[in-house]
Order: sequence, then structure tokens, then C-alpha cells
Amino acid sequence: MATRCLCFATIMLTASILLLGISAQLECGGNLIGLETQCMPFIQKDGKTIPPSKSCCAALKGADISCYCKYLAPIEGKISFEKVLYVAKTCQAQNIPTDKCGSYTIPHPPPSKA
Repeated sequence: MATRCLCFATIMLTASILLLGISAQLECGGNLIGLETQCMPFIQKDGKTIPPSKSCCAALKGADISCYCKYLAPIEGKISFEKVLYVAKTCQAQNIPTDKCGSYTIPHPPPSKA
């Protein structure tokens, strides 16, 4: 009985993740599978900041970055928001947030002294 419950819970969790991904792509545009496979190496928390590949930028084409920020909670511990924003700007993505992305507050430069 415990095995059945565990199996059912696993199936439900997998279905929920798939539905969340599908709804994110429908709402936010772009190519979700491409974003995951092509852009993840450029936004991982570890490692240096490097320019994204052409295939990553192609996956971002048509994506609303502010919209995707709402769906990043499950992977926030694995990605660098600074790198996410860098990749989005480098690829000239649409609707890049200026104040907040997920739980990350985007820093603003101090006002310049005149």
C-alpha cells in the first residue's frame, strides 16, 4: 500500500511540474525546452559569467522575461539571477525586469552626483 501511495505521489508531482512548465511557456512565450537545455549552462550559480550561445538566445526569442520570473522559485537555489539578467540583456530579450525577478531584488546603481 505504501508503494502505491508513493508511486501515485510521484506521478502527481511529475504531472504538476509538467503542467507548470506548459503553462509558463503558454503564458510567457519563448521555447521552454530550449531555455532549459540551451541556457542553463549560462545561468547556473557556479562558474564565471560568460556570453550565452546563439542557441540560448534563439530559445529566448519571444520570451517575456518578467513573466518567467514568476516561475523560477523551484530552481532559485541553482541559478544566478545576475546571470539570468545578463543573458536576457545580451540576447536582447523582451520585457526584462528592472525591480524584481522571483525573490531577487534587482540592485540599482546609486544616483550620480551632479
